[in-house]
Amino acid sequence: MPLPRNDQAGAAAPPAAPLLELTNVEVIYDEVVLVLRGLSMAVGEGQIVALLGSNGAGKTTTLKAICGLLPSEHGEVTDGEVRYGGEVITHRDTADVVRLGLSLVMEGRRVFEHLSVTDNLLAGAHTRRRRARSPIAAGTREDLDLVYSYFPRLRERAGQSAGYLSGGEQQMLAIGRALMARPRLMMLDEPSLGLAPLLVGEIFEIIQRLADELDTTILIVEQNARRALEAAGHAYVMEGGRIVLEGPATELASNPDVQEFYLGLGAQGHRRSYRAVKRYKRRKRWL
Repeated sequence: MPLPRNDQAGAAAPPAAPLLELTNVEVIYDEVVLVLRGLSMAVGEGQIVALLGSNGAGKTTTLKAICGLLPSEHGEVTDGEVRYGGEVITHRDTADVVRLGLSLVMEGRRVFEHLSVTDNLLAGAHTRRRRARSPIAAGTREDLDLVYSYFPRLRERAGQSAGYLSGGEQQMLAIGRALMARPRLMMLDEPSLGLAPLLVGEIFEIIQRLADELDTTILIVEQNARRALEAAGHAYVMEGGRIVLEGPATELASNPDVQEFYLGLGAQGHRRSYRAVKRYKRRKRWL
């Protein structure tokens, strides 16, 4: 059963407008360290969009700028704006952003280790209690059943403490908890981090199902460029706090720059180490 769409952001954006849009966003930490430098990107309704880049490129900072998490880390958006559903949310409180229908699955899973699997999932639905006319009492059980249908292992471990789950199961729990908030847009920060290849494939298969079956818009921040480009319809590449490449995921996957630096493939299709390409020079101009 599909989750009801969250329309708390007000009137729907015009069809041509993206669901999420960042325009010339600048982020500074501790009033000194410039991390995002005029970053602009957009995520269309119903899309899976990948945001790629090496460590320190600014990917996680981008997600925190969207969700209003920067002030807790002495950071702030000092220029530009973030729009969601046509509404400016640049300096909105994180709780308000979540109630608008944005959910973030943070890097490292961040489950409540001493709570059961079920209680972790119920924690994901807590914001709905404050939504006007929300049938929370009638809908929570159905939503739990839906999450368990995507993650049957979580149903098997429903009463178990989350701290005793495997890394892959904790990632499933983190995604399921975000799903309980009935998001219109789900953002995932490094969902494959620390997982075995078989589990990575399973996680990305579920991500694609959430987009296809529930019409959930998804933004993935990921260092596993190959998996991200296979799942996404559109992709961006970040370097030094800026977007330097963008386009359909299939085109980026065949781009020689992306193949060489992010997929580790040389001109003859042979895998290359990072050491061999660390002096990489972009062949396309900055966007």
